[in-house]
Amino acid sequence: MSLPVIVLGAGGHARVLIDALRTRSASILGITEADHGKHGQMVFDVPIIGDDSALLRFPPESHRLVNGLGTVRVSMLRRQLFDGFKSKGYFFAAVVHASAIVAADVILAEGAQIMAGAVLQTGCRIGENVIINTRVAVDHDCLIGNHVHVSPGATLCGNVAVGEGSHIGAGATVIQGIRIGRDCMVAAGAVVIRDIPDGVSVAGVPAKEIHS
Repeated sequence: MSLPVIVLGAGGHARVLIDALRTRSASILGITEADHGKHGQMVFDVPIIGDDSALLRFPPESHRLVNGLGTVRVSMLRRQLFDGFKSKGYFFAAVVHASAIVAADVILAEGAQIMAGAVLQTGCRIGENVIINTRVAVDHDCLIGNHVHVSPGATLCGNVAVGEGSHIGAGATVIQGIRIGRDCMVAAGAVVIRDIPDGVSVAGVPAKEIHS
């Protein structure tokens, strides 16, 4: 990672990212946080330098941002944070924990985050602002759209496509060749054996549509 980074947010996902960045010996300038009560505190050895207005002290070309906002379900907040700073001329770093296994031909788009113990096999394409979380297995030729979160322990078998903004819950399994639409939610532990259209939530074994 050639440029230093600033992490947006000081919560749990941000701390995981800081740990991942340290495994790559990345230079971390600081953390921004909306809660003014936390300003001046440290996360590990990284200072909280203020809210997002603190970024005005650093020209966009001098560093990269890391999106420290996590998600627990389909959410626009992480996407809005990414798109908002992109519109202002900032760039986001891709983060890959040193313990992750990523095939040489995998394509990681801007801001993709690959957490500890994840495995990405040959032919995969990972979109912008994606989280591939702890110990996720993504087999060959999977296509993961922008702003997707694949939660810890999930398994995507070969040739799976996940549409933009969807959330794959912890421990879920998606069998080979499945297409998951945009802004879908796959519940924790679900086993997906059929395609899922846009905007649909599923749960169970096998996974079936649920209504909130």
